[in-house]
Amino acid sequence: MDAPGREEGRGTRPPAWRARLWRYGPVVAWTCFVLFASSASFSASNTSRFLRPLLLWLVPDISEESLGRVHFLVRKAAHFTEYALLALLSARALHTSSRAALRRRWWSAAFALVACVALADEYHQSLLPSRTGSLYDSLLDMAGGAAALACAGLWLARRRGGGPGRASSLG
Repeated sequence: MDAPGREEGRGTRPPAWRARLWRYGPVVAWTCFVLFASSASFSASNTSRFLRPLLLWLVPDISEESLGRVHFLVRKAAHFTEYALLALLSARALHTSSRAALRRRWWSAAFALVACVALADEYHQSLLPSRTGSLYDSLLDMAGGAAALACAGLWLARRRGGGPGRASSLG
């Protein structure tokens, strides 16, 4: 029972706290994962422990130089992808927010969150001996977020029947 005299799931709205948890919980959980990934556990030396054997298994005659290049590219692709996912989760939460201001400005609010997490992430890495903080990585993170938000904006515009020209009115 949701409230006295009201059955849950039969045309009633879930409690506000449950709706907020469903909306913002994934954003918080993924942000925590992103920040955990900036720890020493995900340093280049640690990720090479599982990536190197995998690459050697897939391509047995790969050179050391190629291994290094692929490892670098995989790590940069991970930056782009993890922030693209953060942006999509943020867009989902903000676009469906109970607050009109967040719904209207979902794109810029989601991008601001991505930028703040990216900068905090790189700052945190700069304090760890096994990691290096890089403004370029923050820019790559933000590019991943912006690309995902652009795709989300286009998808929402098409879903509403407006085509690409209406995407700017969504953010």
